[in-house]
Amino acid sequence: MDLQYTPEQNQLRESVERFVRDEYDFAHRRRLVASEPGYDEHHWRSFADFGWLAVPFSEDDGGIGGDAIDTGIVMEGVGRGLLLEPYLANVVLAGGMLASLGNSAQKERWLQPMMAGRHKLSLAYAEPASRYEIAHCATCARRDAEGWAIDGEKVLVHGGAAADHFVVIARTSGDVSDSGGLSAFLVDAKAPGISVRAYATHDGSRAVDVRLAGVRADAVQLLGEEGGALPALEFVIDQAIAAVASEAVGAMGMLVEMTLDYLKTRQQFGRPIGTNQALQHRMVDMYIALDEARSMALYGALMLREADPAARRKALSATKIEIDRTARRVGQEAVQLHGAMGVTEELAVGHYFKRLSMIGVSFGDSSWHLQRHAQQG
Repeated sequence: MDLQYTPEQNQLRESVERFVRDEYDFAHRRRLVASEPGYDEHHWRSFADFGWLAVPFSEDDGGIGGDAIDTGIVMEGVGRGLLLEPYLANVVLAGGMLASLGNSAQKERWLQPMMAGRHKLSLAYAEPASRYEIAHCATCARRDAEGWAIDGEKVLVHGGAAADHFVVIARTSGDVSDSGGLSAFLVDAKAPGISVRAYATHDGSRAVDVRLAGVRADAVQLLGEEGGALPALEFVIDQAIAAVASEAVGAMGMLVEMTLDYLKTRQQFGRPIGTNQALQHRMVDMYIALDEARSMALYGALMLREADPAARRKALSATKIEIDRTARRVGQEAVQLHGAMGVTEELAVGHYFKRLSMIGVSFGDSSWHLQRHAQQG
């Protein structure tokens, strides 16, 4: 298997790295965190101009025709720059559901404007009692003569504050934890009956909780077949695991670089602290953990091609377990080797550590994935 990047992938990687280096320094990010939208709309339009928002979508859908490797290249850049723009929410989560379930008319109406940067989407699937079980859904869509009325509550909706439309997972049949009976509806974020509570998360990004009270949806807003959304949702969440794995690699890479630079320049007793052999050994351990993480992120992206859902889920759980382990190791070492400065707001190290901590509990923590991995046999 050839694991070298193609010339096109190298161009994509270089464009992302150049943007992060030239346009997204840490001071700029701190200003965005404190701003009302929490991200830069100008940068979002630049993402569209660069083609990043169209990377994983087929050419028939108006995209570039890339795959999880290409998405991973962008997400690694997202991690390196701690980008706040809702790339994961739009391209991987909500965009992934539209690409999997939407018909040509729905993609033309909602997916293509998102790729052009004119429209934002967000996937609302998690609930207060669901934890990491994505089939657990108490939100109901009751059918009547005019379509469906949706009632329920969704939590931790990534990128929801900026979304024009939500892809809402609702139960159209069955009990709360049944594997069947889940449907996906695309609803206007300002539709009657929707209330949104926005908040900042631990890592400086934004999320919302969404309440739906009698929100109307018609046949045009139903994505795919009624009751058939779970396989697509499971696949999209596995795609998200691969994406945040690559993001974690980017963040870990920056922590390794910053920590090495600090050890070379920080003076103590008249010499750089990096001359201390014990600290050199810890630095080597960080490099090893980064390489292990990069290998597992690539493995997870490649296993998204696996046709067997059970084998795919097992592989993505292994990826998440290893990413969480290595991210914790690199993040903690970076903070400790920077001393008390590592936890200050003024230094980027602590912010990378916070983002890695959030990735650790996103889409299933290590304990949950260890259980899922074991269940797959």
